[in-house]
Amino acid sequence: METIGADDILLFCVLFTLFFSSFKLYKKKSQLPPGPVPWFFLGNLLKKDMLPLSKYYSKVRTYGPIFTVWLGPKPLVVLCGYEVVKDALVHHAEEFGGRPFIPVHDKLAKGQGFLGSKDETKWRELRRFTLTTLRDFGMGKNSMSERIREESLSLLKEIAATQVLCLKTSLPLVQKITMRKLCASSLFQLYNSLPQIMDYFPGFHQMMLADSEKLCASIREKIAVSRQNLDPQNPNGFIESFLVRSEEDFYSDGDLVMSVFALFLAAAAVTSDALLFSLVLMAKHPHIQAKVQEEIDEAVGTMRLPCSEDRKRMPFTNAVVHECQRYQIFNPEILSRKVTCHIKFRGYSIPKGTTVLPLLTSVHYDPLQWETPEKFNPNHFLDEKGHFRRRDAFMPFSAGKRSCLGESLARMELFLFFSILLQKFTFQMAGEAKNMDPFSLFLAYKRRKHPQMEAIRRSV
Repeated sequence: METIGADDILLFCVLFTLFFSSFKLYKKKSQLPPGPVPWFFLGNLLKKDMLPLSKYYSKVRTYGPIFTVWLGPKPLVVLCGYEVVKDALVHHAEEFGGRPFIPVHDKLAKGQGFLGSKDETKWRELRRFTLTTLRDFGMGKNSMSERIREESLSLLKEIAATQVLCLKTSLPLVQKITMRKLCASSLFQLYNSLPQIMDYFPGFHQMMLADSEKLCASIREKIAVSRQNLDPQNPNGFIESFLVRSEEDFYSDGDLVMSVFALFLAAAAVTSDALLFSLVLMAKHPHIQAKVQEEIDEAVGTMRLPCSEDRKRMPFTNAVVHECQRYQIFNPEILSRKVTCHIKFRGYSIPKGTTVLPLLTSVHYDPLQWETPEKFNPNHFLDEKGHFRRRDAFMPFSAGKRSCLGESLARMELFLFFSILLQKFTFQMAGEAKNMDPFSLFLAYKRRKHPQMEAIRRSV
């Protein structure tokens, strides 16, 4: 009788693990909304025309407005269309308001700040404190408008000197490690699906984590300086306010570092990306750019820079800024939520703890909400009389309890930077860039290939 060797035992263990994992995956699949059949272990990660969802959702949506894709062995329930997303984020805010575990965030934040805190109570308090503090220091107020206009002068000087588009953040590292850039990488999905394995492999994710740590180190240096100069009775800025609060609460320096880190990256990603895409669209639609400039000249003139109060007198410009945001396709994986309890939602059963993705691109391209969703059309935000009109299906900052903290600041920044730049310059494509579509041009800029976009000073 032959004895069972170590190789046989190892083979049996491997086969049993594979069988058991496969059984668990398909058991979960039967409990979730329908979707493409997952491959064992890899799920839908390698399936063609599947990821990123923001690009291919229209093909996958054949399964309905609610479907499931598999990122490795982990399911992701995707919500599509305005009615479904609004129902989840607004009408069922608590049920869809959990924070999913995202390995790359955990690796980076180590359980601290906005990105890493697993304690819901702590996260709520951090959010409330941050929002209150930012408002105290002028977020969304006229005083902040003046600071933005001052900052725009530096940008105007740089563009005038080079005569080409050059959008930069205040910290070089921020441009290198924005979360949207990380989420745009296929390695983001692979890392979050198989973090224990990916930690041993080199690649873009490792460079991103290394650059992130460098930014965190510079933030720690800033905190050390702020602590030395701290006046508890008169804190100057967010960091000093946080230091005062940390003395009487359970916040740590690590929470402060990761909160500042998140604010830097969110501001850099949302504002700079949206502004860059807006200027690309203006260069590709010169007749719309000319109409914006005509309105700016009539409402503001050429002797002073536009201010936030001019927005009411510039409905077309305001509509163009909004339409640029609607038209932009971005990677939404950082906006995922977690179901906090088992819920029956629109005929589907979603177990507690399931990660859910409200796909905002599908809201902005919903044919039931927009007259010409596939076209860049500022009239989406104008009524019959040419007045600006708000649209409920406009959600670039998400909605509900986890909507963007800096929405009011981002809106002000986008309007002011956009109108100030178009007051002073006309943007146009040159060379091969003339034949590229706006989405390809935007991605080329993000990948630092820098197709040529000329900034021509206006003679007004």
